[in-house]
Amino acid sequence: MNKCSFQNARVWRVGVDVDTDALAPGAYMKHGLEVIGWHCLEAVRSDFASGVREGDVIVAGSNFGIGSSREQAAGVLRHLGLSAVIAPSYSGLYFRNAFNLGLLLLTCPDADRIEEGERVTLHFEGDTPQVIRANGQALACAAIPDFLMDMVDAGGLLPLLKQKQQG
Repeated sequence: MNKCSFQNARVWRVGVDVDTDALAPGAYMKHGLEVIGWHCLEAVRSDFASGVREGDVIVAGSNFGIGSSREQAAGVLRHLGLSAVIAPSYSGLYFRNAFNLGLLLLTCPDADRIEEGERVTLHFEGDTPQVIRANGQALACAAIPDFLMDMVDAGGLLPLLKQKQQG
């Protein structure tokens, strides 16, 4: 299986209980992801939307993605080019929406060890992902089932279904 990966990804730290309204503010939901992206996390990190670059990762506290079921909260991070979100736990709805849209979520109990601006790499040891910190420390993450990794590799559930349909 072709597993996604990232190397030397820059870390953006956010705290606990980051909700979907912080990721995709309700006032901009009538617009597309491009406009929502300009306002992503502005209530939490005013420098995020203007500074995030393709390949960066978010490292969060527990309960990332709580709140509403809006898919745009995961879609906007994909649109901005994030490689992954690393956190100890996620809202169940956010977790499913993220994988359905091809956004990699790494459940890492020790995510709080990762520092703002640090560079990290994703490594798979068997089926278990590890985040390798800049100092070489490996942080174990929860295993990700193959069917979810297939969605990430394909860019989401719909692209995966189209691939399977085309044979």
